[in-house]
Amino acid sequence: MDLSRINCLTFDVVGTLIDFEAGIVEFFRARGCDRDREEILAAFGRAEAVQQDLTPETPFTQMLSPIYDRMAPEMGLPPGRGEAFRASIPGWPAFPDSVEALRRLRSRFRLVALTNADNRALSHMASTLDNPFDDTVTCEDVGVNKPDPQVFAYCRGRQSIHGVTLASTMHVAQSQYHDIGVAKRLGYLTTWIERRSGADGFGASPVPEAVTQPDLHFTTLTELADHLDAALAPT
Repeated sequence: MDLSRINCLTFDVVGTLIDFEAGIVEFFRARGCDRDREEILAAFGRAEAVQQDLTPETPFTQMLSPIYDRMAPEMGLPPGRGEAFRASIPGWPAFPDSVEALRRLRSRFRLVALTNADNRALSHMASTLDNPFDDTVTCEDVGVNKPDPQVFAYCRGRQSIHGVTLASTMHVAQSQYHDIGVAKRLGYLTTWIERRSGADGFGASPVPEAVTQPDLHFTTLTELADHLDAALAPT
């Protein structure tokens, strides 16, 4: 694999850089839900899959209100707290390695957020990450969510004026459902950051039809930064 051709890294944000599962669990626990962590996350993943089928044009972050209402009976909570759920986004934490690893990667590559969030939510997440992105592409910009290939096509068009091509781009993501499968089919080099390594199931992400073998596979973003530093070090 020739990594020297890479000049741009596109990133899924929610679940890869931002620990949305921690944010989800904290929200439900703070409102009296006593279900197991994995039970809460699996219920979220199922509700998101239904909602994405119903409203594929709605940014993920704007789906949180109907997702909550779909989950509430199963979680033993009252309906009507969906907007509070959405309002919790600014408190979702970064993974412990995200900020420093992104800082290291930005010294070598153009970094682009490629996310199903809306612009307002992404601005909060980018701030949490210390604003590492050279450009951003959101569902609000494109009008559809990943895994729709249009999201990737729109991003390629935006980056082309900066000398970025499909062959010079690597897509970095946690979600097999939203990202790794479609990016691999479209011809991207892919890195799977398996944030749930060692845990059962797919957590708060919908279950993919199949698990796609990525080009690179790590459990942390630091491991990716280390790998690229070693691969691209002067000889």
